[in-house]
Amino acid sequence: MPRFAANLSLLYPELPFLDRFEAAARDGFEAVEYLFPYAFAPRELAARLKAHGLQQVLFNAPPAGTDAAGVEAGWAAGLRGTACLPGREAEFRAGVALALDYAEALDCPRIHCMAGVVPEGVAREAARATYLANLRWAAREAARAGRGILIEPINPRDMPGFLLNRQDEAHAIVQELGEPGLQVQMDLYHCQIVEGDLAMKLRQYLPTGRVGHLQIAGVPERHEPDVGELNYAYLFDVIDAVSADCGWQGWVGCEYRPARGAVAGGTSAGLGWRRRA
Repeated sequence: MPRFAANLSLLYPELPFLDRFEAAARDGFEAVEYLFPYAFAPRELAARLKAHGLQQVLFNAPPAGTDAAGVEAGWAAGLRGTACLPGREAEFRAGVALALDYAEALDCPRIHCMAGVVPEGVAREAARATYLANLRWAAREAARAGRGILIEPINPRDMPGFLLNRQDEAHAIVQELGEPGLQVQMDLYHCQIVEGDLAMKLRQYLPTGRVGHLQIAGVPERHEPDVGELNYAYLFDVIDAVSADCGWQGWVGCEYRPARGAVAGGTSAGLGWRRRA
């Protein structure tokens, strides 16, 4: 069975964020991920991880801004990363530096740097060049800190204008830059919407060593994996088989919105898919 990490930004929405750590541990999760940690002091998050025996395996660098207020304002304004935005390189670097400080405090091995939405009037080629230069810098800074950087293709239906949409694009960037620790975050929800053919893509990309993390959700509603058009029980078998052959040891993030919403116990009640995995 794959190793599953609870995404605390989406799961257990009926609970205050800091109480979701305990809920995840109670449901048998051994690891967590979430979008952003910056609204909380690192020591507070580290204490929750330690108290409940959890590993922090992933979070995002700031989508904009360089502190908690800037992150919140940027996300609310629709910013989805500054990595591809010409003229905002200093902001991107400050955000990565902040993320690395959190990663050190939380012993988190990887940070996702969102590519960003290409601004109106900016040529895609210019955005891509900015993105690659920023990624090269971030990967080198992260490597010096003993961390890795992830990039994630995201479907344009959920994030119109997002620079990076396809697996082959992401892998080409990782190969082009050739930076140790720069890998792809392969979200099967986004991949299904844009490309499909998930089993073959898992067989193609996991053995390359370029996939650092997987994520899952049902398609199209982004609910539990057993809700929607995908046969995740089969895909989990594929992940297990490929991992056994190539030695892939990553985590599978459960980045979905519980179908029961924010009702008490709704996330826990929807975990039957995991018992059948």
